[in-house]
Order: sequence, then C-alpha cells, then structure tokens
Amino acid sequence: MTTVTSEVDAANDKLRSRDFRHLWLSNALTNFGAQITMLALPVCAALLLHASSSQMGVLAACETLPFLLFGLPVGVLLDRHRRLPVMLCSDTLVGIALASVPLAWWFGTLSIHWLYAVGFVIGTGYVVGGGAEQVFLTFIVGRDKLVDAQARFASTESAARLLGPGIAGTLVQVVGAPLAVLCNAAGFAVSLVNLRMIRSREPQPERKDTHPVREMIDGLAFVWNHRLLRKLAWVSGGWHLMFFGFNALQVLFALRVLGLAPGVMGTAQMLGGVGVLAGSLLVKPLTLRFGVGPVLLLGQVASAIGWVLMPAIPAALWGSETATAAVYAVAMFWVDFGATLFYIPYGALRQKVTPDPMLGRMIATMRFLTVAMAPVGSMLAGVLGERFGVRTGLACVGVGALALVLAASAGDLRKVRD
Repeated sequence: MTTVTSEVDAANDKLRSRDFRHLWLSNALTNFGAQITMLALPVCAALLLHASSSQMGVLAACETLPFLLFGLPVGVLLDRHRRLPVMLCSDTLVGIALASVPLAWWFGTLSIHWLYAVGFVIGTGYVVGGGAEQVFLTFIVGRDKLVDAQARFASTESAARLLGPGIAGTLVQVVGAPLAVLCNAAGFAVSLVNLRMIRSREPQPERKDTHPVREMIDGLAFVWNHRLLRKLAWVSGGWHLMFFGFNALQVLFALRVLGLAPGVMGTAQMLGGVGVLAGSLLVKPLTLRFGVGPVLLLGQVASAIGWVLMPAIPAALWGSETATAAVYAVAMFWVDFGATLFYIPYGALRQKVTPDPMLGRMIATMRFLTVAMAPVGSMLAGVLGERFGVRTGLACVGVGALALVLAASAGDLRKVRD
C-alpha cells in the first residue's frame, strides 16, 4: 500500500514541478495569443483589405498547409533531436512573422498576399512547435499523467477561449487589428524567455543510420497497421475538414451577414471559452463513466450542433444586435465544447498506445493525415461561400458534420473504453 501511495505522489509531483509550470505558462501565453491572432488576422483581411470569401478561404488554408507539407518530416526531426530547442526556434519564427504585420501596415505595404505569407509562417511554427510540445510534455510528466496534464492544458485553453476573444475584440476595436497582432508578438517573446527557464534536459536521441524517408514511411506504416490509430486518423481527418471550413467563413458571416461589430463578435465568442471550460471539466468523469470512444463521438455530435445552428441564425434577430450575438455565442459554445470533448481523449489515446521510439513520427503522421484536411476544408468552404454565399457555405459544413457523425457512429470506435 505504501509503495502504491508513493508512486501516486511521485506522479502528482510531476504536475507540480517547476518545469511543468513553465511549460504550462508558455502554453497559456501562446493560447491567449492565438485567440488574438485568430480574430485580428481575418479582421485585417476582411475590413482593411476587403477580402472576398475565396480569399478568406485561402488565408485559412495557408495557416494549415504546412501540416500537409511538413508534417511527416517534422516527425523525423522530433525523433532525432531534443524537443525544447525546436520549441524555442518555432516560437521565434512565429513572433517575427506576427511582428511583420503591424510593420507592413505602418509602411503601407500590407496586402492579402502578405497575410498569406504570414499565415503560412505561423502555420509552420505551429506544426513544428506544437508537435515538439506534445512530445516534450510526455517527457516532463510521463505517460501515466498525460490525461491529467492535457486536461490542465485544456483548462488553460478554456480560459483563453473565455477571455481571449473579448480581449481581442476590444483590442481590434480600440487600437486596430494590426496593433492587436503586435500584442500577440510580444506574448511570444515572453514565452521564449519562459521556455529558456526549463531545467530538464531530454537525453539526446540515439543516432540513427536509417534514411529520413525510410523513417517517414515507417511512421505511415505504423499508423496504417495499427487498427485504432487508423480509425482515429479518418475520424479526426473528417472532423478537421469541417472545423477549418467553418473557421474560414465564420468571421465573414459575423461581420458581413450578421452585421456584428468586431468588439461584439469577440464578446460573443467568449461563450466558446465556456464550452472549452465545460469540456475540460467534464471529459475525465465522462471518460471514466462511458469510455474514451463514446466521449470522442459525443464531442463530434456537440460540434455538429454548433455547425448546424450557425448558418440558421437570421440577421438582425428580432431587430436586435444583442439577440443575434447571443445566438451566435450559443453556436460557438457547442462548437468549442465538442472540440474539447473530442480532442483531449483523442490526443491522450493516440499517445498512450504508441511506444517511445515511434512517438514523434506517430504524432507527425497523425497530424499529416488529419490536419492535412484543414486546407482542403478552408479552400472548399471559401469557394462555396464565394459561389453560393457565406450562409450556404456554412450550411454545407453543417450537413457534412452530420454525415461524419453517422459514419463514425456506425463503426466500433464507440466500443473503445480505455
């Protein structure tokens, strides 16, 4: 009994360690910054540069295209190098790209193509840094505390989703979108300083004689031959297709179709943060009660509710901007609540079933196979919005989400308990 208690205490100590707190703080800074960028960058395109629906789709696609181009090579990189230096480099890259937006605006050279380039660089930083953070988190807390650690990260994300859009909307309305992006760049600078304070040093991975292409093929083969990972890949790929199609159009829908001001839109999006908070608090008891697979499917159902509700919102509901914003906020709640219920067990499950030597390649391969659908979803939604209208484009996302729920529920993923 004493041995079991000491093992539990040792595991909990990992979540109270100085290094985990630094990693957690860095994650919080980048999460809050991401909320600012997610609002400010599309607002720059929509209001300052008068971007069309298809251009908004291209902008969203540029932010996710690096997952398709670099996903597999990053897996090899993470299995061959220490992850903390990789995280430092990626944060530096993203911070510089963000700082270039207000500089270009001040000098009168800001264009939609500039934003395309910035979005691509930011996406590249997230591909590299995000994958490194997931593997580094496993090193810091161990596999036995992954779900708890990711739940804490999700609670931070919920705080960012709760407060971030309101802060972002206020910043955009008061100082303008370019200066709001500059605030995010400053946050990445603070994150860099914080990461450098982490003391734990991973052992240098063993030198490998195999060719990187061979390792990428091995990563693909590992996921394809693993029945559970293969199912998670196609389910997650479909979910990302809908999620990023929705993201490509929802800012245009709020600003132009519903007529919400940036500040009102940001405040309404704060309810999405309540959804993330509710998801992060409920995911563990729901998983213990029903199992991982049913909770994954429940997350997909919740997201689908939000995606179906959004295009059904009428402009000037009851002649009131407040009423319109309230229904918009409810739709965002369901989208983010479902995203949290889906992603936490999905992320923990895929890492738990993968051995250490394959961890980096597995994460990179899964991101390649799943998030690679993001640019497809963004571009397709942009084209649909341009051709048939923004509301119709969002309605297509809702229909696709319902079809995905039916397809995923028909499989045996619902039987996965642990």
